[in-house]
Amino acid sequence: MFVINLENKGYGRVWDTGSAAPYLTGSLRSQGVLLTNYYGISHNSLPNYLAQISGQPPNDSTRRDCHTYTPFKPSGTDSQGRLLGDGCVFPADVPTLAGQLVAAGKSWRGYMEDMPSPCQHPGLGAVDEHLKAAPGDQYATRHNPFVYFQSVTSSPDCSKNVVNFSALQQDLKSVDTTPNLSYITPNLCHDGHDSPCVDGSPGGLGTADKWLSEQVPAILASPAFRHDGMLVITFDEADGGAEGPAAGVAGGTAGGKVGALVISPFTAPGTTSDRQYNHYSLLASMENFFSLSRLAGAGEPGVNTFGADVYRAGS
Repeated sequence: MFVINLENKGYGRVWDTGSAAPYLTGSLRSQGVLLTNYYGISHNSLPNYLAQISGQPPNDSTRRDCHTYTPFKPSGTDSQGRLLGDGCVFPADVPTLAGQLVAAGKSWRGYMEDMPSPCQHPGLGAVDEHLKAAPGDQYATRHNPFVYFQSVTSSPDCSKNVVNFSALQQDLKSVDTTPNLSYITPNLCHDGHDSPCVDGSPGGLGTADKWLSEQVPAILASPAFRHDGMLVITFDEADGGAEGPAAGVAGGTAGGKVGALVISPFTAPGTTSDRQYNHYSLLASMENFFSLSRLAGAGEPGVNTFGADVYRAGS
């Protein structure tokens, strides 16, 4: 399973006529299933990334993107295992998809473009120094959800598994070296967040599309993907109120409609699904893919998961 998150673009801006992303909406679109009713769960960025790997809901601090790396102060847990309270860094007993995979004997890696060192994150209580791009360093901590969980950062495996994006090229060479989950975060320019970029490039959706055209072919040609892989490309949140939210979607749609593209040997090329999904749905679908139990918001009754609308008959 490969997941790529881009930044801050609503569905219409990406997928409607005149899109600045011809590779994504043309070449890649023709190879997969477009989910036309896929939503972010909150604003700003961080809650959406956290939802994808833990099912934990937004709180006041994560909605503000955690400019200070504060410990989470819990006030309880609801019936779905969602932690109540406020803060940024979740206690070690809060489960994640990463931990589920390890417990099941499976592998994972987070590939973070421009991350200066493996498992890079602020010290507890410190100000995050990676909020804005700088020349030669366009890494954003808030787009790396793994480092907000003490269960990950307290493990020596963090430095092995949360690595610079450059490691992906070598890992794709064989099925054995490719993790079961590859979670890919481009830098602040290549994910479409900045426009213009600090390095002088135009940025925005066009630059993100160019980056996809340079990087995605290697994923699709890799032995692991061709054997039994799946690639999901989506956006964390929409960039305006016109793209949602919508009513009746379990887990919420406050982040607006962003859409998602799913490409796999198990999907029918050039198809569309209008079934309602959000980032909790992606987590639940990944857990289904790896035969894992549902975490927190992914286990909420009514959360849709990829089914016959996404997979070919007989897959």
